[in-house]
Amino acid sequence: MTTESTSVSSAGDHADGATITNPILPGFHPDPSILRVGEDYYLATSTFQWYPGVTLHHSRDLVHWQSLGGALDELRLLDLSGVPDSGGIWAPCLSYAHGLFHLVFTRVDNYLGGWWDAQNYITTATDINGPWSDPIPVHARGFDASLHHDADGTCWFLSVNGDWRPGRDFFGGIQAQQWDCADGKLVGDVHLIYSGTEIGVTEGPHIYQRDGWYYLMTAEGGTVWDHQVTVARSRSLLGPYETDPAGPTLTSRNNPELPLQKAGHGSLVETTGGEWYLTHLVGRPHATRGRCIMGRETAIQKVTWTGDGWPRVAGAVPQLTVPAPALPAVPF
Repeated sequence: MTTESTSVSSAGDHADGATITNPILPGFHPDPSILRVGEDYYLATSTFQWYPGVTLHHSRDLVHWQSLGGALDELRLLDLSGVPDSGGIWAPCLSYAHGLFHLVFTRVDNYLGGWWDAQNYITTATDINGPWSDPIPVHARGFDASLHHDADGTCWFLSVNGDWRPGRDFFGGIQAQQWDCADGKLVGDVHLIYSGTEIGVTEGPHIYQRDGWYYLMTAEGGTVWDHQVTVARSRSLLGPYETDPAGPTLTSRNNPELPLQKAGHGSLVETTGGEWYLTHLVGRPHATRGRCIMGRETAIQKVTWTGDGWPRVAGAVPQLTVPAPALPAVPF
């Protein structure tokens, strides 16, 4: 299966004025995690109760995308027996370090009745097409987990700081704990590194390093109309983090007329040419704030950086078309 987002020249760099049309992955491709390894770009998306788990896509130009199928395609990798509707695989994270692809995923067996059974796992592979190693259980303290491979050689496991006890906040900020890649286990103390903004429902953490800053990107507001991408930064991975004073990096909350709604849960990538893009989920309602019959889909936006070092999407809203990067066009 091949998914192509727009028509561009089949040879040479994308011409000036070439665009990407959103969504780049239409129809049930939520919670995108984007990764570049060399000249290859990969996207991992949630699959919930559907098998195989974690859909993967590949591109060489951010315009044309080819399906690689599901990563978790054996029972030794994923058993979804008994998971409820909208349970199963939530918000995977794809990263690369030490010659290995790392796939973090959460298997949700229960999220009703005041108790969330959300176990996080890590599996690795030398090739994006597998075979993937037997998943290692990490913790069940919170979902939407990710790995950050720090420039200093350490690795950190991030997730929602979930607290299911009565009277506590299910979304109690973002926690971080060091991950020993060699031994495959958590080490050291758990740190609450970010409490989120007044919008609440802070989830989907990813950390990026740029110009001496740690940028923490989160999803907030829930996954419906109030969804947004929030960015905070710190000189230290463990904080304290300052939230972008300009507000959300991306949201459609205040613009119900936009064709792309529910914009949030973002993931950043830098191209080989030094351009930055943000992948994120969207929904396309049949009418204003109506049903999104195609489900939650994956879109992409171009990102620029301000002089004082904050990432910006034009208008902080999702666009149907965005400039294509200056990369060789590689249709599949």
